[in-house]
Amino acid sequence: MRAFTYERATSAQAAAAAAAAHPGAKFIAGGTNLLDLMKLQIETPTHLIDVNHAGLDQIEPTDEGGLRIGAHVRNTDLAADKRVREDYAVLSRALLSGASGQLRNKATTAGNLLQRTRCPYFYDTTKPCNKRAPGSGCSAIGGFSRNLAILGVSEACIATHPSDMAVAMRLLDATIETIDPEGATRAIPIADFHKLPGDTPQVETALAPNELITAVILPAPLGGSHVYRKVRDRASYAFANVSVAAVIGEGFQRFAFGGLAHKPWRVEAAEQASGAAAIADIILDGARTTPLNAFKSVLTRRTLNVVLREERA
Repeated sequence: MRAFTYERATSAQAAAAAAAAHPGAKFIAGGTNLLDLMKLQIETPTHLIDVNHAGLDQIEPTDEGGLRIGAHVRNTDLAADKRVREDYAVLSRALLSGASGQLRNKATTAGNLLQRTRCPYFYDTTKPCNKRAPGSGCSAIGGFSRNLAILGVSEACIATHPSDMAVAMRLLDATIETIDPEGATRAIPIADFHKLPGDTPQVETALAPNELITAVILPAPLGGSHVYRKVRDRASYAFANVSVAAVIGEGFQRFAFGGLAHKPWRVEAAEQASGAAAIADIILDGARTTPLNAFKSVLTRRTLNVVLREERA
């Protein structure tokens, strides 16, 4: 790990301003992803800004009947919150399916959204990776790609986004609130927050330099039956091969998918279709598979079929 300086911010704007004043700075809260990347020298910040004391750790109701989740609410606390368990059960279930209890106790809402891919070539600094070193090439294309993306891929990158929480947030149409060094705020729909790789896989989100996430807003509850089904290689502490988040109610259905793309995958047009086969046809339209990850197309269909069959039994 390379040497760095450190400071503790006491407000969100102060943190963003500190980042602008220190080129190469990074924000740190739980650090469950950043510290690992620093040890491997994939991330090499010159300055760390601790945002744990910036007052962003509350869950509050909104005037519109939803919830405002502070950026630094821990995953364990969010999953256990009574309002989340009752009104946004898909989110609670997604959170509990991720990582381990110890990591959920440290990981934050914003950090979960911002965690970086677990593509093995991103972590292997001896191999080319356009996400880690733009223009160097993608070792995963033609390499070991079993758990990598089949949707939204490009010639530059086939990595997946690893978050379970983000899939549920996409299903719920969450909005991400931010602040910049000048104190200006904005709201980013989660549909626009994560970027597909295209020619710039190193650009992973819509955040501007030094912009800090302050909260995630959930709209009023949808009602209906909530499901999060995650298919993985082992029963716990593993990333999704395929995951399906669903809310199914009287006269409506919503689906979002993990493990398939560079971002949580939702196609609203599929929610107007009837039957697992028709829904999956729309979701998987344009899929580009490799010999090692082609099973994901079949697994997506089977997992969606199980979700629909169980919920409508």
